[in-house]
Amino acid sequence: MTADFPSAARAKPPRPIFDTIFAFPPNRDTMGGTAYFVKDTSDDGSPGNILVDSPVWDEATQTFLAQQGGVRWLFITHRANLGKAAAIHQSTGCKVVIQEQEAYLLPSTPKTPFQQNFRFSSRSEAFWTPGYSPGAACLYHSDHGGILFTGRHLLPNQEGQPLPLRFSKTFHWPRQLRSVQMLQGRFSEQSLTYLCPGANTGFLRGKLTIDDAYRRLQQLNVDDYRTATPLL
Repeated sequence: MTADFPSAARAKPPRPIFDTIFAFPPNRDTMGGTAYFVKDTSDDGSPGNILVDSPVWDEATQTFLAQQGGVRWLFITHRANLGKAAAIHQSTGCKVVIQEQEAYLLPSTPKTPFQQNFRFSSRSEAFWTPGYSPGAACLYHSDHGGILFTGRHLLPNQEGQPLPLRFSKTFHWPRQLRSVQMLQGRFSEQSLTYLCPGANTGFLRGKLTIDDAYRRLQQLNVDDYRTATPLL
């Protein structure tokens, strides 16, 4: 189950979620995936802007990134969202961060693989949430009450509720459910306010985030999903 995305998506600019967070239009190169831009600063004071997954790689995207001060990091949440990662690296000189089990998918691109977690700054950290794919991962950014960029680990359903969705290509469903439980124990009401999913954003009906994220996450009972039938 995936939300439709418009054929004119390539002409649309990224939309601001906050003054430091932007959402790109769904990208056909990543099966309708939604990429994000996070304005961040490294702990040493140098620019630390992060692309979360690959947006449509065209002149409009390149102009936008230049206007925002460039991109230092490209973080890949899962293998289906690589898109034009190699071209983005070549054009911007950014460092590609990807979980080690999927690093082989970029054989000729310099990259920074990680095992359990990778810290970009005191505000931004990636961590491994396997299940949808072997190297699926999420990115947490602590500004604005706490934002979790979930890739395809948690996606909105047709009612806009964040769920673990089992697809025919899901790598390991029990492991994905264990990753949900890990997230449930990782955050508090004070540290997690929003989810930014990596697909199905059309089901949000024009909204750019899933709010009340901590409560919604805690409401998920993984036992209800153990025998879920795979979606097409």
